[in-house]
Amino acid sequence: MSKWKNFWEKVRNREGVGTAVSNTFSSFTPNSQKRREFVVIGLGRFGTSVAQTLVSYNHDVLAIDINEDRVQSMSSHLPHVVQLDATNDESLRQIGIGQFETGLVCISNHFEQNLLATTHLLDQGVNCVITKARTFTQKQILEKIGVHQVVLPEHEAGVHLGRQLSVDNFIDYIDIRDGISVVELNAPQTLFGNTLAECNLRQKLGLNVIAVTRGDDIMANLRADFRIQPGDVLLVIGRIEDAEKLQS
Repeated sequence: MSKWKNFWEKVRNREGVGTAVSNTFSSFTPNSQKRREFVVIGLGRFGTSVAQTLVSYNHDVLAIDINEDRVQSMSSHLPHVVQLDATNDESLRQIGIGQFETGLVCISNHFEQNLLATTHLLDQGVNCVITKARTFTQKQILEKIGVHQVVLPEHEAGVHLGRQLSVDNFIDYIDIRDGISVVELNAPQTLFGNTLAECNLRQKLGLNVIAVTRGDDIMANLRADFRIQPGDVLLVIGRIEDAEKLQS
């Protein structure tokens, strides 16, 4: 949804253990007042992507992996990388893991290691623990021990792609929570020439049109007499199943 990036930025504005191989670990300052602090455990493709994205948003990120080669290779891409066995609770305690606001456990191939690292973060007082799972059984186990959020990236990516391919009008969407999504879609022909009041999508489908892009222009705070034209792209919020009903 790169076309909407500036729009979303405006909306947001309203509202002795391990081996450090990059910048000196002593320069890392948990509980900073200016930025949020994250620890990312496991530097596979998923963990690395999460860590790099958080860094790009100017957050403090400590990245941990047990594999020395992987740590070395990531030291030029992330500011704070440490080689450490995250299944060892004493090792985590010695680096003050409980001081971090959010911990993300992204160990992919070994669920036992994933579970141990997650348990240590919970036990040591990390405020929010997010863990990657590969199966729904793993997800259930993690939820039972108190993980705040479990992600299944392979499953979610598959659903996302399948939905995009199946619904002709869909361009992209973002799941918010509790079944509510923000959906970017081409305006269906059935709406051409109608005003938002005449479309009455809120009453008919429970959808709210929050913005429209027309060419290079993004229009928000739309009036009821705003008229939809061919080529318009709608940004709507509501249940994704209801958005799927907006077919041409």
